[in-house]
Amino acid sequence: MTVDRRLTAFSGRVALDSLRGVVEADGFVGGEAGAVAVPLADLCASPGGARDRQVVLGDALVVIERRDGDVFVQMGKDGYCGWLMAGAVGPAVVPSHWVAAVGTHLYPEPRVQARELAALPFGARLAVLEDDGKWARVAGGFVPSVHLRQVRDGFDDPVAVAEMFLGTPYLWGGNSRDGIDCSGLVQAAWLACGRDCPGDSDMQQGLGAALAEAEALRRGDLIFWKGHVAMVVDEDRLIHANGHSMDVRHEGIAATVARIAAQGGGPVVARRRG
Repeated sequence: MTVDRRLTAFSGRVALDSLRGVVEADGFVGGEAGAVAVPLADLCASPGGARDRQVVLGDALVVIERRDGDVFVQMGKDGYCGWLMAGAVGPAVVPSHWVAAVGTHLYPEPRVQARELAALPFGARLAVLEDDGKWARVAGGFVPSVHLRQVRDGFDDPVAVAEMFLGTPYLWGGNSRDGIDCSGLVQAAWLACGRDCPGDSDMQQGLGAALAEAEALRRGDLIFWKGHVAMVVDEDRLIHANGHSMDVRHEGIAATVARIAAQGGGPVVARRRG
């Protein structure tokens, strides 16, 4: 049986109990609930290895194995599995709010002149202890209230969310305004609108319903190439994080299709509507 390592809760030595009979492991565990404890962390294919994706503060996870200074986890939001540095993993949290601005800062006191403690990315999940309407007190400091929404309060338009990242530099496996890739942009936009979304573009080809070749595209549709995904803005334009311009930008649909083909990236392989 072929399994996708990205979605298989098996470190190579230890696996979740649910995989008994599926993989051969030295041990099986029930898993330990936890959460990302730093603003932004690389989720890697192996301990200290290549980055697959990034995860953000408060993202729920299940700990499967601890090995030296690394931890093998499965993420709650999309099932993605990989290795985090041990310092990036903390106890489970019950968030009340999430960062709904493209980015914000954690301050040591409720004062704009205070020197920030950390930058918090879009999607970070926080437990607010109190809120005076201007500042929200959280563990470790204060965050501007205007940058937060309650966990059940999402956006309605994935395209509008994606457009918040316009100009963000392209970064393979990136998931923040400091750097983001094509599938990271789609995932951020869909999750912010309360829609489940996997982390990589090949997985995202299963989203929604397939469009017939003759069917007109509309806002929010997804266009796929091998290894790439873009989101339709209107009948003429799309938005994507791309390695050609090395940023998030609008581009003409026809021009993008022609350019990718000319550069050897092949034809459109799928069009989906969520």
